Amino acid sequence: MMQRARTGRSFRMLLAIAIGAAVLASASLAAAEETTKPFTGKAVNGGTVTLSRQGGKIMLSLSSDFQVPGSPDPHWQVVDSKGTPYLLDRLKLKDDRINTRIVVPAYVPDIAKVQMWCAWAEVVLGEAPFSKPVIAENK
Repeated sequence: MMQRARTGRSFRMLLAIAIGAAVLASASLAAAEETTKPFTGKAVNGGTVTLSRQGGKIMLSLSSDFQVPGSPDPHWQVVDSKGTPYLLDRLKLKDDRINTRIVVPAYVPDIAKVQMWCAWAEVVLGEAPFSKPVIAENK
């Protein structure tokens, strides 16, 4: 009888430790940043995009070495693992400001690559792929 009680307590303690470790591991994975390979394309070569999770939102940020293309209407665009493009915000804002950071909308299921898209000419200026598609878990 005494042996059975000890075994039950040991099992519960081991289970609690395992659950705690799983929670900590998932929290650290959620906080991890992912970086693309450098942009390649007609007008954008060099620079990367870093994906981070902040306050339940997925953020994309351009690296400091990114060169803004000279095209008339560049936009952020992401492509999911099925090849579906999602046109997002303008890169160039009023007063010559640059939109170097954006929030990914909740309807984007995952991100395989980030593109700079010229809405005026309707052409991809350059793209930067992730090593594997990143699940976008916006809350």
